[in-house]
Amino acid sequence: MILNALYKSPLPDMIKRTLDSKVIDTLRDLPDLIPVFREYFEDWTIRVFNRQQHECRNYLSPNRREFYKALLITKGTGVFTMGLNTYYIEEPTLLFIHPNDIISWKNLSEESGGYYVLFKKAFINQHIQLKAVIDKFGLFADKSKSVIRLTESEVPRISQYFEKMQEEEIAGGEYKEDAMQAFLQLLMVESMKVARYPKPDEVTIDYSHIHNFFDLLEKETSGINYITPIRIKTAKEFADNLRMHPNYLNALLKKHTGQNASTHIRNRIIDEAKALLLQTNWSLNDISYSIGFAEQPNFNLFFKKNTGITPAVFRKRA
Repeated sequence: MILNALYKSPLPDMIKRTLDSKVIDTLRDLPDLIPVFREYFEDWTIRVFNRQQHECRNYLSPNRREFYKALLITKGTGVFTMGLNTYYIEEPTLLFIHPNDIISWKNLSEESGGYYVLFKKAFINQHIQLKAVIDKFGLFADKSKSVIRLTESEVPRISQYFEKMQEEEIAGGEYKEDAMQAFLQLLMVESMKVARYPKPDEVTIDYSHIHNFFDLLEKETSGINYITPIRIKTAKEFADNLRMHPNYLNALLKKHTGQNASTHIRNRIIDEAKALLLQTNWSLNDISYSIGFAEQPNFNLFFKKNTGITPAVFRKRA
């Protein structure tokens, strides 16, 4: 998944023009995308989707997620970016995406085929054998193994495990998740048997800067608490840490994502505030301090301005 000038690859002029004509949406701009990725507190542990039934949109996922993703692309053309690695995809491909990966996807065709399965960390913790297979093969952790190119003859062998997982999900029952995790293990075993790892395309300096911004944003927000509150939260502070001018950083982000640095920072802080409100019993004062507000009333105003309701109301409704 990538954007116009973010990589150097010998693509046809038509494809380059297609890339130049659009920017990638952030997931916040895709409320119809199923599932709603930012709402990681939803009550599910594993879900399977058919890519033909669920529209594949251009998107950029700069924040950590609460789920792992195994994605099988059997039809369609696009550009996928994971961290600083970019792949032009026009043949069957299997991708293993870790929750911490910064990823983006750019569609280059109308057709779409394949499957994807999402499963949360809690699902792994519930199934020791699944965790052992994930750790053994390193498909999610080792970026040199996370993208596997398939031949057409290998597609049915891989697809069957997604199909069986989806059948179990639809059928339900007491042993649904046990069966799904077993097929997930078999999927990884079969993937290792057929694995061919393509070399990523070269990434431009533009995308390197964008990746570094989101990487820093994630590091600054992923572990905040009352003891270690957010350290930097303005566009200028981020630009200084990245050793670039704020105007240049804003121009890059605006060009390639449609939003400036301040908007990305604000959205990320709001996401973290929501997670803390829903997943902890911390006081509003502790939460406001953790995300960089010395006074709780200022946090209340900030939250209400960006969500339409106060933090207390948000917590109560949830």
